[in-house]
Amino acid sequence: MKRSGLLASSTALLLAAGILSAAPAMADCDIEKGSVRILSNDFEALRVVASEADKCSSATVKVSKNQTTEHKNLQVPALKVNPAQYTVAVIANNSIVPLLNDGLVRPLDDLVAKYGADLQPNQLIKIDGKVMAIAFMGNSQHLFFRKDILEKAGVQPPKSYEDILAAAKAIKDKGLMDYPLAASDKAGWDLAAEFVNMYLGYGGELFKAGSAEPAINNEKGLATLKMMKDLTAYMGPDYMTYSADDIIKTYVAGKTAMMNGWGSLAGSVIDKAKAPADIAGNTVLAAAPTVGGGSVPAAALWWDGFTIAKNISDEDAEASFRAMVHAIRPEVADKNPDLATWLTKDFKPSAGAVGVLATANGGAQPYPMLPYMGLLHTALGSELSDFMQGRESAEDALRDTEAAYTAAAREGGFLK
Repeated sequence: MKRSGLLASSTALLLAAGILSAAPAMADCDIEKGSVRILSNDFEALRVVASEADKCSSATVKVSKNQTTEHKNLQVPALKVNPAQYTVAVIANNSIVPLLNDGLVRPLDDLVAKYGADLQPNQLIKIDGKVMAIAFMGNSQHLFFRKDILEKAGVQPPKSYEDILAAAKAIKDKGLMDYPLAASDKAGWDLAAEFVNMYLGYGGELFKAGSAEPAINNEKGLATLKMMKDLTAYMGPDYMTYSADDIIKTYVAGKTAMMNGWGSLAGSVIDKAKAPADIAGNTVLAAAPTVGGGSVPAAALWWDGFTIAKNISDEDAEASFRAMVHAIRPEVADKNPDLATWLTKDFKPSAGAVGVLATANGGAQPYPMLPYMGLLHTALGSELSDFMQGRESAEDALRDTEAAYTAAAREGGFLK
C-alpha cells in the first residue's frame, strides 16, 4: 500500500512550519439532514472538536459521540458492521492503518471538492492518490520539567536522557524529591510507545529496508532497553502502572520533576486555572531529549485527523464530513490555543505548543505509517513488560518481541 509524502518525512516539516490550514467558518453548519456518530480518543482538545460538531445538531441532524481511551480497540469491529456503528473515526498516524487495511473508510475526494475548497493540500492525507483522512492537529511527546526544582538541585535544564539521569540523581541526593522522574511505562500501548521513541532517538530502524522483517534485536535495541530501565531507578515502585494520562496527574500533583508527556496535555499543566500556580509557573516545555550522543529528539511525531466510515449512507457521510470540517475551523483553534498544536490557517502557536514544535524542529521522525507497524507495537507492549520488571534479560525480551511480531506478521500475510 503506497503512502503519500505527508505520511513520511514531511510530517516534521509541516509541524515545524505550521503551514496547514483548515476550512473557513460558516454562519452555521448548513446541513440538511443526516446522522453524525463520532468515535474518538478522549482528551481535552478532542472534546472541544466533538462539542463543536455537536453544535450541528438540529431537528433533522443527529450528532452523537463516544470519546474513550479504548477507541482503537473499538474502531475496527464498530466500522465492520453494516451500517457502521460510527460515521466518523478520529484517528492518528497509527490508528488509521487497521481501518485502511480492512477497507473500512471511504475516499473523501468528492466531499473535499464540494465542501473543502479552503483545505490546503498538505492537510489531505492521501493513500494511493486518494484522500482518506483530514489532519487537524499535530502532536508528540516531549520534555516537561520543573525549573524551580532543577535550580534548587543546581543543575542545568536537561537536553539529553543522560542529562536527565544526572539531574534526577542530584534532585534525589539533595532530598528534593524521592521520585523525580515519571514515564508512561504501563504495559501495552504506552510501554511500546516509550520503546519506539527511545529507539528512534538512537537512530534505530524498526524494520529491515524494504521489508516487513523486524530489526530491533540489535545494539540499538539493547541500548534502548537499558536506558528505559536506568530511568526507572528514579521512579516510584509502581512505575509499570502509569499511562500517559497518569504521569500528567502525578506531575500536576507535584510529585515529579521531569517527564516526557504529550503536547496535547501541556495546556492543562501550564494553565494556572487548571494546575497549582507554583507548578504551572515553573514548568518548562522543551524538545524531547536526545539520547546516546545523537542529535535527533527521541520522540515520534504524530498527527490527528478524521476519517469517514465506508459502510454508511452517502447522506450520513456528507453530514459527518461537513460537521467535522465545521468543528475544526480556525476559530476553534483561536479560541483554544493552549489545547493543541492546531493545524489550522494562521494559527499562532501558544505556550502549550512549544514542546511539540521544538521536537519537530529538532528533526524528530514521524511515527511509521506501515500496515504491519501495529503488530510490532502490540508485540513490544506485551513482551517488554517482563524485562522492565526485572524478570527477563534485554536479549530475551527483544527475541521474544521479534518472535511474537513475526508470528503475527505471517498470520497477517506480511511475512512468508
